[in-house]
Amino acid sequence: MKDYDPSRYPAVAVTVDLVVLTIRDDELCVLLVRRGEAPFKGQWALPGGFIQPAEDLDEAAARELHEETGLSPQDVYVEQLATYGAPRRDPRMRVVSVAYLALAPDLPAPQSGSDAADARWTPVASLLGRNRRLAFDHELILNDGLERARSKIEYTSLAAAFCSAEFTVAELRRVYEIVWGITIDARNFHRKATKTIGFLEPTGMTTTRDGGRPAQLYRRGSAELLSPPLVRPADHAHQTNDQPGA
Repeated sequence: MKDYDPSRYPAVAVTVDLVVLTIRDDELCVLLVRRGEAPFKGQWALPGGFIQPAEDLDEAAARELHEETGLSPQDVYVEQLATYGAPRRDPRMRVVSVAYLALAPDLPAPQSGSDAADARWTPVASLLGRNRRLAFDHELILNDGLERARSKIEYTSLAAAFCSAEFTVAELRRVYEIVWGITIDARNFHRKATKTIGFLEPTGMTTTRDGGRPAQLYRRGSAELLSPPLVRPADHAHQTNDQPGA
């Protein structure tokens, strides 16, 4: 277009940020990195960084996940979460961030990359309802990621992403309890989970690792959407909207 003059428009940078959730020691944890550079040097933040000229967004998210944590993209389930573009969210310049949500079973201790001074798994419960701030607007991104995960396990089979390849119904139920922060009736959950077509696939094997009688082992079935969904109890459905940010 001959009338287009790029100098008329301010420069805008694009970053990716990652909300990586896992379950460790029976707690829902999020991956945080301690920033090694300004701005917010020394503060805890979600892992992420600027996209490179030849990358698309998914490639940038995969690279940042590996560089800043030592984790391979194959270790986690990843989906795009939302885009954040408030004018002053980054003090350096106008920066738009595309956030990703990643979920995985119990992951090993992360390794901080070249842009981070440290990395660790932090229990989500220790961040909610406190005045401790994360860098940039990452407490907002974290809360959005948590609500996406809590909502999505209602109507998809995504809760199984927190489980090992083979799991019991009790182990799956515990995932729902940890992510939702509630206690679930065991019999009612077992009935709903096993009756949902395509959700669980029996392996034909049993285990006693839950204690007591042998429990049947399942693997994730072929269904991506659950019909009917496993809906959160009404008293807890909007719990995260009432809690202050990190």
